[in-house]
Formats: sequence, structure tokens, C-alpha cells
Amino acid sequence: MEQELKDALRADDYLTRDYAEPPSGIANLFVAFFKSQRAGQTPHSPKNCLPGSGWVWTVSDTIPIAISGRGAPIVVNRYVVSKGEARAVVLYWYQSRDRVVASEYKAAAFVAWDALRYNRTDTALVRIVAPIGQGGETVATAAGVQFIQTIFLQLRQFFPA
Repeated sequence: MEQELKDALRADDYLTRDYAEPPSGIANLFVAFFKSQRAGQTPHSPKNCLPGSGWVWTVSDTIPIAISGRGAPIVVNRYVVSKGEARAVVLYWYQSRDRVVASEYKAAAFVAWDALRYNRTDTALVRIVAPIGQGGETVATAAGVQFIQTIFLQLRQFFPA
């Protein structure tokens, strides 16, 4: 990650990695972890950061994703974006304690609640980007969902409980 982006993000730790499963399963995983949220050190919503870097959104909604071993599906944001000829499906959520939260507002409310109740404000932004290829938006969304279903339980082990 470029130093300029690190400086703007101000996360305590981060992970960015590309995964591929030919022929069309491509995903970029980005996780930004914040030990505590204080002025200027909070997750940046992709709804703000992506347009700020030239991406234009066409779809903004949420989707449920069934995760093996969890009673209820997780709900994540789905954001379809384009920049020039490039198009992608962005799936993201906020992870704090054992919560998956799609809404930026609810995530902020949970941080306030956790600060009062547990004296902690740690959180992470988890984002998956799946490029839209010849299969279109539906195939890219399915690839992103399958990727989340594959990594979620392993990834969850690295977040504080």
C-alpha cells in the first residue's frame, strides 16, 4: 500500500491481498483495523473513499450472505462502481467484537455502546472487490459472496472478541 494511502487511512494495522481462482474468481481483500477510534482515526467508508478517488457508483444496496456455522446470514454492503472501462462489485462491512454491521450509522452507534459498556472502540473495515468481467455484475457478485463464505470464519479469528 502506498505511503500516502497509509497516512490518510491512519489504521493501526491493515491487510491487502489479491486472490484468484481461474477462470473468473478474482477478489481483492482489504482489512483496516483500528485499535481505538479517536479523532481522525476511524474507518473510511468506501461510499466516500471510492468516489473521492474517481470511482462512480451505480448500485448501492445490502445483501445477505449465509455463512456455514452461523445461525443467521451476515448482511453486507454491495456497491457497484466504475472508473473508465473498469467496473467492480465492492462488498464491505464493519466488524467489531462479534458483530458484522453494514450500516455506517449503526457501526458508529455500536462503537459508542461498546465504549460505554466495555471501554473499547476497536473495529475493522472489511472490503472485498470483485472485478466485473464478461460474466457481468451477477457473476462478480457471486464470486465476491463465495470468497466471503470461504474466508469469513478464518478471518474472524483475527479480530478481538
